[in-house]
Amino acid sequence: MKARLEAASPSEWGVFAAGVAERLMSRHEALPENEQAAFTLGLRPLLNSVWEGVLGDPAAHTAVNRGLAQYMLSDYCNHDRLVGSDDAHEPAAAASLSTAYAYLFGCTDFAVWASGRATDDQHLEYPAGAELEEGDLLDTDKALINELKRQLWDLDVIAARSTELRHALFGLPILTSVQLRVELRTPLSSRD
Repeated sequence: MKARLEAASPSEWGVFAAGVAERLMSRHEALPENEQAAFTLGLRPLLNSVWEGVLGDPAAHTAVNRGLAQYMLSDYCNHDRLVGSDDAHEPAAAASLSTAYAYLFGCTDFAVWASGRATDDQHLEYPAGAELEEGDLLDTDKALINELKRQLWDLDVIAARSTELRHALFGLPILTSVQLRVELRTPLSSRD
């Protein structure tokens, strides 16, 4: 995945990471209320701002900057899992934060990290919508392959709009931005 991402532009990395984070966030939001993490749900506005930015609204840069600054100044920001809260390590939260970093800093590694949150074993064990009977085992290899295929499909969809996306960080005409929302955000966000 990393090699494929390195061949793309920083704007494309941001869109890719946003798609992965959006699917994880949607799965998290679909959990029963008592299983949802308040910290993760609190990152929804940050993820929405990233979407706006990667699809051509340069004003979103300030909102993403503020959102990451709030996180970095909070007790949730820790690099030692032995100290502090694990809330920022929840897959949807971690992918949303990595996506914001990918957008702000244009670094491939952040997009790769967002991708990895969707392919880690913990997430693959309990995909949304899996109807398992007691005693059933989920084929995590199959789930991993399906997620990787999905991510490659995402990159193909994004590559088809690469010309417009290369300029998204500097702002795009409103009509182009709206068209990208329809052609990219909607399909990349779907869990199918």
